[in-house]
Amino acid sequence: MSAEDLEQYESELELQLYREYKDVVGIFTYAVETERRFYLCNAVDLKVRTEGGDVYYEVSMSDAWVWDMYRPARFVKSAKVLTFRDVSIEEIAHSDLQVPKSVTGT
Repeated sequence: MSAEDLEQYESELELQLYREYKDVVGIFTYAVETERRFYLCNAVDLKVRTEGGDVYYEVSMSDAWVWDMYRPARFVKSAKVLTFRDVSIEEIAHSDLQVPKSVTGT
């Protein structure tokens, strides 16, 4: 496999992942970003921990989807992340009014 083939393969995987993200983002409440991964989830708990003078974060999520193009199953029942780096947690804004993609009239 050439470098060009590998790059094309990875580009296709990324595009498939982005399309899946667009399909599933509406069913989740939170977006969580760590230094290694991006998650969508419906429940998240962040705890600040200290041990031996070091501070780290424990992020627990349930009903989650993981942005990882090499992962065969991206939906997980629960996930726990321990990190010394920043964690971003955002509530996903869902529009109360959704316009249908196509309108059929009589």
